[in-house]
Amino acid sequence: MTETETRLREFESDLVVESYETVAEDVVTVTLVHPDGEPLPEWTPGAHIDLILTPEITRQYSLCGSPADSQRFTVGILNAPDSRGGSRFVHESVQNGSVIRIRGPRNHFPLVASPRYVFIAGGIGITPMLPMIAEAEAAGAEWSLLYGGRSEASMAFLPELTKYGDRVTLLPGNDVALMTSALDERLGTPRPGTLVYTCGPEGLLGAVEQRCGSWPPGSLHLERFAAKATEGAVDTEFEVELARTGITITVPADRSIFDAVQDHGISVLGSCHEGICGTCETVVIDGDVDHRDSVLNDEEKASNETIMICVSRCRSGRLTLDL
Repeated sequence: MTETETRLREFESDLVVESYETVAEDVVTVTLVHPDGEPLPEWTPGAHIDLILTPEITRQYSLCGSPADSQRFTVGILNAPDSRGGSRFVHESVQNGSVIRIRGPRNHFPLVASPRYVFIAGGIGITPMLPMIAEAEAAGAEWSLLYGGRSEASMAFLPELTKYGDRVTLLPGNDVALMTSALDERLGTPRPGTLVYTCGPEGLLGAVEQRCGSWPPGSLHLERFAAKATEGAVDTEFEVELARTGITITVPADRSIFDAVQDHGISVLGSCHEGICGTCETVVIDGDVDHRDSVLNDEEKASNETIMICVSRCRSGRLTLDL
């Protein structure tokens, strides 16, 4: 079994809410433990888990506790005003002692070893940064954090962050001019040997991407809350051979691979259906993938090892997948 195939064999279990705590305006942390006290799978900074809240609602949340704690998974959850039901369910229905089924962890936002980091977070995008900062600090790396939010009261984990002094810059109030100036200061000049990690709303990510355009390849690492727009994409019909199942199916121009596979009665895991969570990641055996997800980086897409079957398609007329 390859390293990729091993990574896609995920842990799934019912866990119990050990702690449910309000940490900022409209933000709670939920800490989960195994009901029998068993250790949980190892994870690394940047990882997230699925919370399977109801048969219809599965959502992904970044782990924000300590990877060294094998007994607990902790996630931070914003009660988003435009919630599709997930964050609202957590804020209204979850409490200490609740049982939640989880799946994962998986990590498409790993912290790559570097002597220097620039961390940039917007709102609840701070959650994956917490264990990253702790790891960078433990490794003796230079780092700085730029953290923006709609108000100071809404910005979670301030006590944990302000202890780092002037390495942390807080920008409450959604002041566009201040954020623009801060981004220009940190990213205006490429800095070889420095990695940029950012997570937050699309406007922030777009601004960071623009400023990192002249940085060395591989400098920028980001995680999206919503799918990035795909411009000029044309959907055509193609075939998919399901290697394990032994059948070949046709994927119509107006259907995804995920939908077409399910249409044939084959069970596959999925969640966001937007190419941002990685739940439906599938091993590619043969064929040229038209990658349309916001999960894989450029190198991973070029390697053609996996595909997000909820959004990505085929350039070669036929794919063979490990399904």
